[in-house]
Amino acid sequence: MKNITRCLQDIYQPKKALLLYEHHLENRYYMEAYDMDEYGGPTGARPLTIEEAANIATLLQASTESNRFLRLTGLLPANVIYMDASASGCVLWHTPPRRVQLFFKQELSIPCGKAWVPGLLWKADRDELYIYALPNGKRPNGKTPLYHAPFFNIYEDGRVCMGTVDTEITANLSLEAFMKAWENYFFNSYFSHVIGGGASVQGNIIQLWQQQIGTGCRFPQDRLKRHSLTLKKVLPC
Repeated sequence: MKNITRCLQDIYQPKKALLLYEHHLENRYYMEAYDMDEYGGPTGARPLTIEEAANIATLLQASTESNRFLRLTGLLPANVIYMDASASGCVLWHTPPRRVQLFFKQELSIPCGKAWVPGLLWKADRDELYIYALPNGKRPNGKTPLYHAPFFNIYEDGRVCMGTVDTEITANLSLEAFMKAWENYFFNSYFSHVIGGGASVQGNIIQLWQQQIGTGCRFPQDRLKRHSLTLKKVLPC
């Protein structure tokens, strides 16, 4: 219904009308094409040309491909909280605490390596990614408090600065591929700096990751810094 409402609010102008005739005795068909006048009425009836048919087929194919965005390849993943499969797309999903590979620019004096990260809330469309930390590994609800994601390259509101990372979220990605692509872009890029001079954790963030990398220790939840947002507040309208 949300997508239908959006379509009804758009302005569409009639471009062409097609009329299909069927022979009353034989299995044969004939198609006429009409152009539309300034009042939206059909005019200039003529047989549909091969070129016009090819152009219409191309338009229909493009429309079909655009509707493949965020399609499901199976059951809805259990960690998806919200999904809007419109042209721009928007998905909210969560991931549990886990051990991942992290990369850091040399200037930070943090070795690259594997470390535990807390449960995370991800919010992404085709252009931007937001990340927040969760208080535990359980599925969040509307009242779940959010925490700043304890990483570098993240703005105060949770938006991720992708820097020079070349993100390519195409219009034919499935939901699962969309989520995996954003997670890969984030964890496979190099962390480089704290944005705005603030700290996204309690204490020194550089020392925190120096202590965490390669130890196998779970991420210390008490180092998370409370955000002013709850999950309900980051849900799209």
